Amino acid sequence: MKTLKYCPNCGKESLKWDGEKKWSCPDCNFTLYNNVAGAVAVVIRHQDEVYLTRRNRDPKKGKLDLAGGFVDPGESAEEACKRELFEELQLAVDLSGLKYLASLPNVYQYKEMDYHTIDLFYEYNVPEKFEVNLELSEISEAVWIPLQTLQVDDLAFDSQKTFFKEYLKKI
Repeated sequence: MKTLKYCPNCGKESLKWDGEKKWSCPDCNFTLYNNVAGAVAVVIRHQDEVYLTRRNRDPKKGKLDLAGGFVDPGESAEEACKRELFEELQLAVDLSGLKYLASLPNVYQYKEMDYHTIDLFYEYNVPEKFEVNLELSEISEAVWIPLQTLQVDDLAFDSQKTFFKEYLKKI
């Protein structure tokens, strides 16, 4: 992981990483915590198929991904699901249709930094399959995949791989 060097409080090149969760400055006693960030992932499902996107940028460019993203400050996880599904897929979500399934830890690597996340998984069933005009800056394609043919190793993130290994056992 890329290490921060300069203290944002005193400006000296003195920050020390503890190897787990915080940077500290021995010169001014400043501490910067690398807290876990909340993220959501939504299994959009129609009968025995799921709607997955293919990432168009790093991290994990070219891999399959669930729709979702980081929870913004002041936002609930469910509100983040609604916002992300609309931003990514122009899909309007009725929050009462979201079903919480599980949470798993993950590491999101971006520009040489490790962002530890807690990924909250939700399911959203749709009455019929749909197609959307994609925001190609983030997503290169979106596909309906039958659950019985889903290859877990094609997924972008470890948390999603772990999630689907258990999810597929229950169907």
